[in-house]
Amino acid sequence: MLKKEFKRKDVERMRNLIQGKTDASSNAQIGYSKKEEERKEGDVWTENKKTWTIKNGIKQTISKLDKIKKEVFMPLCCPECGNVMKKRLDKPHYRINKKCYDCVIEFEHKLKIKGQYEKYIKATKAKNSLEYLEGIESYLLEAVNASNSSFVSEDGVVERWVGGIDKEKMTKEVKEAVKIRRESIKKELND
Repeated sequence: MLKKEFKRKDVERMRNLIQGKTDASSNAQIGYSKKEEERKEGDVWTENKKTWTIKNGIKQTISKLDKIKKEVFMPLCCPECGNVMKKRLDKPHYRINKKCYDCVIEFEHKLKIKGQYEKYIKATKAKNSLEYLEGIESYLLEAVNASNSSFVSEDGVVERWVGGIDKEKMTKEVKEAVKIRRESIKKELND
């Protein structure tokens, strides 16, 4: 025998759960009701300063870092062949080519058959050189434009130095040297 009597809202709640209406209310509500909008798969909208979308039937926020996450994290399966990427060389090749090691080997093999492998290697080296050159340029320009008016010595004394370099001249020289090297790399690529 039950010591507690069921209220009407308890019975309504159990009835809703049994019928599969898990989000149905068992109380009569008075007041504000939110305007419901039907959303479909792939819809993107902004609500409360957040961007939302529906993926695989689930409402998810779209973060500013989603694109970066997609670049950094390696998927379980290769996007090209669908095989599981669990080999030792799959991870480094995915970072570079966005496919597994076996797909890279197959791609390069096809290029060798067509006689285009040397051109592919040359273009890859040129692309890497250009990216390296851009990194060096930004590092040097940052170093030139850094303030060098005072330094802290080993014993904690702040030393103020007078003089230094001509920042405008150095910036111009760095940009000119990078421009010459960039043109040289592009010329090698076109030959």
